[in-house]
Amino acid sequence: MALDFESLTEATSGAIGALVSTTVLYPLDTCKTKYQAEARSHHQQRYRNLSDVLWEAIRNGQVLSLYQGLGTKNLQSIIQQFVYFYGYSFLKRLYLKRNNFKSMGTTSNLIVAAAAGACTVIITQPLDTASSKMQTSEFGKSKGLWKTLSEGKWSNAFDGLGISLLLTANPSIQYTVFDQLKNRLLQTNSKKSDSSPQALSASTAFLLGALSKTIATCLTYPAIRCKVVIQAAEIEEENLTEAQKKARKTLSKVFFNIWKNEGILGYFKGLQAQILKTVLSSALLLMIKEKITKTTWVIMLALKRYLSTTNARLKSA
Repeated sequence: MALDFESLTEATSGAIGALVSTTVLYPLDTCKTKYQAEARSHHQQRYRNLSDVLWEAIRNGQVLSLYQGLGTKNLQSIIQQFVYFYGYSFLKRLYLKRNNFKSMGTTSNLIVAAAAGACTVIITQPLDTASSKMQTSEFGKSKGLWKTLSEGKWSNAFDGLGISLLLTANPSIQYTVFDQLKNRLLQTNSKKSDSSPQALSASTAFLLGALSKTIATCLTYPAIRCKVVIQAAEIEEENLTEAQKKARKTLSKVFFNIWKNEGILGYFKGLQAQILKTVLSSALLLMIKEKITKTTWVIMLALKRYLSTTNARLKSA
């Protein structure tokens, strides 16, 4: 099968957008992760607000530690967004071509997005586990990627894979909402002067990205909250046996304990911090992706023509 240059363009633009947005917002991501991981402890709360994490780093002279695990997170983001955008774009184009449609409905869009998301999660889960451990470790005491992954069994690198697969609904909802709103906006201004992909303005892409991510985050936050509790459990359960730790890490057990101890509002604890980080990150990613798509398209088109010309010369030689 020939290389799909349009899907490759989408994937490259998405990966670059992810790299920039992850780096810019990483200190906020570290504060958010440490705050959520600790927030479930009622008896010895260390952080009462998101800002407490930042002030702790400043007080201890560990401001640069807000970037601990950045390399791993960036690697995860690049691979995650490249695989997701390539898979999503490829499956979407394949669906439209086979069914002779010009656009996808909401249901079809969700299915395609979920399929792309599931593949992405399986590939990047070890990096997700490592980055979470690195971010929630004490400031200045974070270990490297290989050391973090090699501490336990290899299967530990896939801790939380089930709930991560469940959370593929988040980007599925996000990109479906974004795609549907984007298509409606572009349809009102659909004068095509060339074959290059149309793009939204930076401000419009930012607003649509923020709106779509807010909707997705609110709908899936109970699962996000459970995942944070599962990851944080390793820190506070050192006296338990291995079997007890595994039992406490199950989604059903965590879900029940939150309901029992905190009530229904417990599923939405830390929602504001989650929205602040993920909305800014996603909106920035989509804004950058939309703005560089045409440039990436031109580069890919030039590369395609170069490869075609080189191939023709080799055949004629």
